[in-house]
Amino acid sequence: MTVTSPEADVVRSRPHRLTIVCWILAIAVIVIFSVVAVLLGRPTTTVDPEVGPPFGLGDQIGMVFLGVLLAGGVLSLTRPRIVADAEQVTVRNVVGGVTVPWTLVRGVRFDRHSPWAALELLNDELVSVLAVQAADKHRAVDAVRGLRRLHAAAWEGKEPPPA
Repeated sequence: MTVTSPEADVVRSRPHRLTIVCWILAIAVIVIFSVVAVLLGRPTTTVDPEVGPPFGLGDQIGMVFLGVLLAGGVLSLTRPRIVADAEQVTVRNVVGGVTVPWTLVRGVRFDRHSPWAALELLNDELVSVLAVQAADKHRAVDAVRGLRRLHAAAWEGKEPPPA
């Protein structure tokens, strides 16, 4: 979701399509692992009466717990966010995040065939912005335009950053 607020001049964005896919996948993982857990408790024709069933209640609970853990891992992909204002831009990706003042940003890149946007810093580093993904189409374009507008406003009246 991309929110550009003209009165506060803040750009907020997060991946939209990826969030939907991750939630569907997380629910599917939990359902599949729960079904497998139920099926583990069913008796089989090869059960030895002296040994008992091959899987018990603990195995079933463990299978559901494993499904919940995997679903949580899938949902961690929905973590990316970007919040930018007139002073700085805060990027949070799947692992880690960074806050950069606009004065250290050379440009906002969203190259053709690139899966997500990036901030090009003055020291030639690129900061991937996973919150602005090409799969989100118009939402991504709106977010990049808002980021570029804030970047231009931060550099207004100053010497432009070197190319």
